[in-house]
Amino acid sequence: MSIRRFVLAIDQGTTSSRAILFDDAGRPSGHAQRELPQIYPRPGWVEHDAERIWIDTAEVMREAVAAAGVKTAEIAAIGITNQRETTVVWERASGRPIHNAIVWQDRRTAETCQRLKANGHEPGVQHRTGLLLDPYFSATKISWLLDHVEGARDAAERGELAAGTIDSWLLWKLTQGRVHATDATNASRTLLFDIHRLCWDPDLLALFGIPASLLPEVRDSSHHFGDAAEPLGFAVPITGIAGDQQAATFGQAAFAPGMIKSTYGTGTFTLLNTGEKPVASRNRLLTTIAWRLAGETTYALEGSIFVGGAAVQWLRDGLGAIETAAETERLAAGIEDTGGVYLVPAFVGLGAPYWDPDARGALLGLTRDTGVAQIARAALEAVSYQTRDLMEAMIGDAGHEPLKLRVDGGLVANDWAMQFLSDMLALPVERPVVSETTALGAAYLAGLEAGVFGGLEEIEEHWQRERLFSPAMPEARREELYSGWRTAVRRVLSSTTGEDG
Repeated sequence: MSIRRFVLAIDQGTTSSRAILFDDAGRPSGHAQRELPQIYPRPGWVEHDAERIWIDTAEVMREAVAAAGVKTAEIAAIGITNQRETTVVWERASGRPIHNAIVWQDRRTAETCQRLKANGHEPGVQHRTGLLLDPYFSATKISWLLDHVEGARDAAERGELAAGTIDSWLLWKLTQGRVHATDATNASRTLLFDIHRLCWDPDLLALFGIPASLLPEVRDSSHHFGDAAEPLGFAVPITGIAGDQQAATFGQAAFAPGMIKSTYGTGTFTLLNTGEKPVASRNRLLTTIAWRLAGETTYALEGSIFVGGAAVQWLRDGLGAIETAAETERLAAGIEDTGGVYLVPAFVGLGAPYWDPDARGALLGLTRDTGVAQIARAALEAVSYQTRDLMEAMIGDAGHEPLKLRVDGGLVANDWAMQFLSDMLALPVERPVVSETTALGAAYLAGLEAGVFGGLEEIEEHWQRERLFSPAMPEARREELYSGWRTAVRRVLSSTTGEDG
């Protein structure tokens, strides 16, 4: 009797830390999760307790293995996927963070980015990294920590500190400080990595004032990074790492150029596979690394929306308008339309294709008849409108329209929202059987290196569609609704950019 082989995927996200075991057919077997509290020191600032992230990750790893009832010998590998851009700096000797992690949503370095833009640095940065100068990315977060934590810059110059995204932090902890590394996808989100030469860029390090000794070694996304000495009580090789959106794209088996996926979690992230050559965006999208396997790099165009499902979370936790996120489906379906209400959820600025860090959210078109149902529906509709913004920019850059969209993330369980998405895009939307595609992608990457999966063709065969949503809205109505959205966005942008509203 052959032994079963499982991969343990760590999925460390913005609002939770999870671990899921997948078998050699890509099916989830055991699961554990811990919610991660958000820390808001000031308006526009967002932090996480990095030690809490590690403790929670260790706990969910143990719990997932126990829940699955898997034997030690059956766990072939560990894969890590993570919230990208969120930055930790820690002491090499003690392993202690010098400050809370600064989260990708944090806007404290907006003035720094504006100054660099004003000095003409953005074109050069974009050419090398595929990114724009925005507080979203890691470089200015590292610089801020070095400049605002007492003694940090001197310690960094002496080589006493390490910096990285959450994958690097977890890898360091899992290997008890023996490995300081990352993969090409996470490196490509820092504003410090040349995505063409595939190395840390000395000129960018100098521009942001970051010593090279702080940074991790960059490896393929499927690679033997090291062995997890803890917390399972036995050594397991760590053989896959990718940022969450790249992992989700891999988990969706979007391996062919032209395939596109969209993840609806805290934010919304749409990636278009562009193959072996990076495509420079003319529409303020990001050119990023999708993954690197056996030294070969696959690139993608990405649109990043800062607030997706987080708008529903705001309705629940901020306004107390609903008790559970699932209520929004019933509320939205129970009314004919929003009555002209639009929610522009620019709570932490607007991402692609606008890139306005100073924009703030707005609820427009309110009347005396507006109630919770209209606002809930407007929150769901905003996700689809923002996705269309990204899709139109991608079509302009890639030169062709996609045939369908694969979706994943917590919000895709909402049938009403997925149907509206299909209507607004005039595009079929495919929801997979396994919705945990971020963790699944990490498992696939780890399993490839460990020999659990034989190759990309085998992984493609595992992908299954749970439901297809087909567009049914008349074109005139679709364009009327989208025109209203564009007007609402202009009114938000006008307060910061001077555009006409």
